Amino acid sequence: MLDADWDPYGSDAHLTPVFGRLRLRTLVMLRWLAVAGQTLTVLLIHYVVGFNLPIGVCLGVIMASAWINTWLTLSVPPQQFAKDWEAFAQLSYDVLQLCALLILTGGLQNPFIVMLAAPVTIAVAALPQRWALGVALIAMAGTGVMWLWSLPLPWVAGEAIHLPDMYVLGLWCAIFIAVAFTAVYSWRVSQEGRRMATALAATQSVLSREQRLSALGALAAAAAHELGTPLATIQLTAKEMLREVHDNDLLREDAELMVTQARRCRDILKRLSQEQAVTDERHDRVELLAALEEASTPLRGLGPMLDVSLAEAGGMGPAPVLRRMPEMLYAIGNFVENAVDFATTRVTVEGSWDAESLRVKICDDGTGFKPEILSKIGEPYVTTRSGTPGQGGLGLGVFIAKTMIEKTGGRVAFDNVSSQGGAQVTIVWPRNRVEAPPILR
Repeated sequence: MLDADWDPYGSDAHLTPVFGRLRLRTLVMLRWLAVAGQTLTVLLIHYVVGFNLPIGVCLGVIMASAWINTWLTLSVPPQQFAKDWEAFAQLSYDVLQLCALLILTGGLQNPFIVMLAAPVTIAVAALPQRWALGVALIAMAGTGVMWLWSLPLPWVAGEAIHLPDMYVLGLWCAIFIAVAFTAVYSWRVSQEGRRMATALAATQSVLSREQRLSALGALAAAAAHELGTPLATIQLTAKEMLREVHDNDLLREDAELMVTQARRCRDILKRLSQEQAVTDERHDRVELLAALEEASTPLRGLGPMLDVSLAEAGGMGPAPVLRRMPEMLYAIGNFVENAVDFATTRVTVEGSWDAESLRVKICDDGTGFKPEILSKIGEPYVTTRSGTPGQGGLGLGVFIAKTMIEKTGGRVAFDNVSSQGGAQVTIVWPRNRVEAPPILR
């Protein structure tokens, strides 16, 4: 009882997450920051601290990045999105340029080697997996070259520092693990962000469609009001024509038909506007049992028996009358459909209430939630179904339903029914968030 393929809003539920794209301006700005930081560090270490650096070669490597940035700024619009391979090429260059600087200044023994994690993190967060993996492999290959050969670590004039080979190996392992961990962490975070954005877009699609449907009533009333005047004019003109065509039977029939049809149209619009005023109040209110039946009725006859009922009030008075909210009805129906999909023979939907809250409990007699899934329910793209999108589901159903419940002020709890097996979903709302106000007579 995990995912719903009930798709009342079209194919928007099966949105495919896309990889983020980097603007050229972002890459250029980050590289200018790197150029400024590298230049300041090299000059400070060489002239202020007094360590002997190959200053000319180091500044030449840094100037190469400045020249590339200048060329990109002048030749390509800064607002343009970089294609995946273009972003990969630029980030790979940044890795190689940093590796060259490190090789010139001590290699693995240089404490600034941790900066290799920066371009790898950017690549993992913004590029598809294969391109991000390429940047990470280039960084690891660069550290391998540093392990085999690099210039000595700059030190005070007349002195030298030599670290044991075992310690250098440990440094290499630490850098490798740090870059790998940072890459995996960034990938997981960015992937979760993409999935969340896609799932929220699907949720917004549902709400948008329901709002458009709710607006049809107001549109009908407006149409009835606007069309009343031209129809009255048509009817008046037709009556004038009828009085003028005494001797022409054919024109008389046409004029009588126009009068009759114009009167009929006005009657229809009058009835429509009157029904709108009468039914708005009734449509905006729904009893608890009726709401549960409305959400569950489309799922009857699909296999398991569907039992919808209200629990004993326990002295709390009659069942509350709710405000009709599309989010609530959709969410309940979504959970009921999941229960029907995974039940063996029976699904129960039970409503209950007390002075402070309203509860809806949905149970099935299936196998229940798997332990490894139970802790993740409510997250986007968590599903036990398999198959292609549209057949197996993307795992957005429960996420959308849970989001809608929370949007209306409620909360959702998932559990397994230990006594009889099966899954259980409990939805709780504060009564003041969902109960309709009394009708003023």
